[in-house]
Amino acid sequence: MSLAIFDLDNTLISDDSDYLWGQFLVDQGIVNKNTYETANAKFYEDYKQGNLDINEYLRFSLKPLSQHPTKQLFEWRAQFIAEIIQPILLKSAQTLVDKHRMKGDTLLVITATNRFVTEPIVKIYGINNLLATTPEFKQGAYTGNVTGVPCFQEGKITLLEKWLKTSTETLKGSYFYSDSHNDLPLLNKVDTPIAVDPDEKLRAFAIQSKWDVISLRD
Repeated sequence: MSLAIFDLDNTLISDDSDYLWGQFLVDQGIVNKNTYETANAKFYEDYKQGNLDINEYLRFSLKPLSQHPTKQLFEWRAQFIAEIIQPILLKSAQTLVDKHRMKGDTLLVITATNRFVTEPIVKIYGINNLLATTPEFKQGAYTGNVTGVPCFQEGKITLLEKWLKTSTETLKGSYFYSDSHNDLPLLNKVDTPIAVDPDEKLRAFAIQSKWDVISLRD
């Protein structure tokens, strides 16, 4: 039995939930289309290029959570999951998750996308353990700030090591599935790194390093 770690965006699902949530807010008229859509697209491009200022991005992406009642946010999120996320779930990803589950492996998703967006997606796959960027929640409302370390690049290692101290798991025999070169720090930490439908930078690194390269696209 081992620890099987999965990235979420463009790994277990066929698109980026963080970007899509921002676009959903635009399409629903919840945020200003002209300014928000342009900024959202630029941040996503910065992420893909490996140049994302995570703190600047989180100030931008978490601000809408602080501007609306929690009940309304949860209603929008349910709509987002039903209309936007359900169509991009991957059957092959579910099969892979179930394969690790049947082996008795511990399942963990670790994602830079915030917990508000990702928690219900991870539950769909039947995974109970989630490490994600955590929006601050005080007195029944989101503040727009972050609690703790953003779960991004080396921050994923920081949060994983903290999680390991509270569990019986280790990285011995561990797997990590990811599509992004932003995850190279953690991919280099596990025993079995696997590139999933990888971006160009990760594909080149994976081939050079003789890692497995797989596709989960149905």
